[in-house]
Amino acid sequence: MSNRLQGKRALVTAAAAGIGRACAIAFAREGASVIATDIDEAALATLAVEGVSEVHRLDVRDSAAVAALASHIGTVDILLNAAGFVHHGSVLDCSDDDWEFSFDLNVKSMHRTIRAFLPRMLQAGHGSIVNIASAAGVFKAAPNRYVYGASKAAVAALTRAVAVDFVTKGIRCNAICPGTIETPSMLQRAAAAGPQGRELFVSRQPMGRLGTAEEIAALAVYLASDESSFTTGVAHIIDGGWTL
Repeated sequence: MSNRLQGKRALVTAAAAGIGRACAIAFAREGASVIATDIDEAALATLAVEGVSEVHRLDVRDSAAVAALASHIGTVDILLNAAGFVHHGSVLDCSDDDWEFSFDLNVKSMHRTIRAFLPRMLQAGHGSIVNIASAAGVFKAAPNRYVYGASKAAVAALTRAVAVDFVTKGIRCNAICPGTIETPSMLQRAAAAGPQGRELFVSRQPMGRLGTAEEIAALAVYLASDESSFTTGVAHIIDGGWTL
């Protein structure tokens, strides 16, 4: 199947690397006009060869910048929120600043983008919002993921709240809850764990391998497309059996 997103405009945050990048590329390949955003302008520039229509530097922690971009871009049919940060540690390792940063980037960034882009979706009478949450925090507790788990649980609750408030207005809002996905940020965490860091991450996966960003993007395409038109408010788990 191809051109599943033909004629749609999609905005993707954190599109320079990892899951966000994979989603931006997958959306473009399915026919969407993709607007990719990130703070990494150099990496964003490489998306042109992947069919991405526009790139914009955007700090999703900046409410004024998000609002300005929404005013500049206008209506989008799809909003994919991928920005996030993984804090390592228990409650005893989490300072007030750690808590504020994690919730600001992982949760409030989605509040900002949804608040900015939803009004025009409502005017158009349709829209699909897809938020990247996590299996950790939503479905299962993970060791040393205290504030990360708390923030991702908040993403799932935010998703349901948006879904129920606008279910009669043509708006759908869903979350994707990945397990351990091989991305640049995950590999950095693995390297920090030592020479066997990657193997440690793999060892906790029942399938014996890590997930790929492209696998997450395939689910995002489905949720962004009209194929999922009867689906809203759901936290979709894709974790290789980690929560079984």
